Amino acid sequence: MTETINPEERDAVLLVAKSAFAAAPYADMERIAASVAARRPGVLVRFGFTEQGMPSLRDALRELVGQRVARVTLVPLVLPMEPSFDTWLKKSVRRWQSEDGRDWPEVSVAGRISESPHLADLVEALLEASSSLERATRLNSPVEGSLVPAQKRRVLVCQGGACNMAGAEAIWCHLRNQQVRQKLRVTGDGTMTAKSTCLGPCNLAPVVQVFPEGTYYGGVTEAAIDRIISEHLLGGSVVEAFAYHPTGRKQRLRTPL
Repeated sequence: MTETINPEERDAVLLVAKSAFAAAPYADMERIAASVAARRPGVLVRFGFTEQGMPSLRDALRELVGQRVARVTLVPLVLPMEPSFDTWLKKSVRRWQSEDGRDWPEVSVAGRISESPHLADLVEALLEASSSLERATRLNSPVEGSLVPAQKRRVLVCQGGACNMAGAEAIWCHLRNQQVRQKLRVTGDGTMTAKSTCLGPCNLAPVVQVFPEGTYYGGVTEAAIDRIISEHLLGGSVVEAFAYHPTGRKQRLRTPL
């Protein structure tokens, strides 16, 4: 007889990866998830991305909440894992939980890959599967040219220490995914997005700057990104609820209206 599992008593594993730009990384994550699921019958195994790729970590986690599982364990597949990554991951999950309004399952974070006693065995297995690179040949053909981007707008997402601690990676992931969903490169004036080093006002983290106006946005969340896209990038109006203008004096992060 097959045992019936109450959905509210079911566990889930959420594999956390950085980025996926093409089909191959998605296929890798699907294969890894299937392997984990085969070892843990009855456990839901999903994956999400923190920088770029769909589903984003937030979307994957919210989907699991909708399935009313009892526990979700996040497994970061990240090497090396900066201390700031662990910090923003926990802060972001708590923020998403507070914004959601539903009853959430217990959420925990698995140990680091670098601390696993099996890591050396994995490296040995990879060494056994190594293959030689072909000898490089000199390129005789001229270097191809590049198109100069026609997009008039630029959005910079700060990757300074304070912003990373405040969840900038999740903001970058949401912005990039929305760029794809809404075809922002070819919509309106056209928008390009990029990460940047520290943009300056660290106490307003996470910080985003929009050009050509140079508008600073602070305390940015996924909801703020959605408004910046619809109202500023596509509508031409600064979102004052999240905007910070130069005043010559220090400003504190305020609660958006």
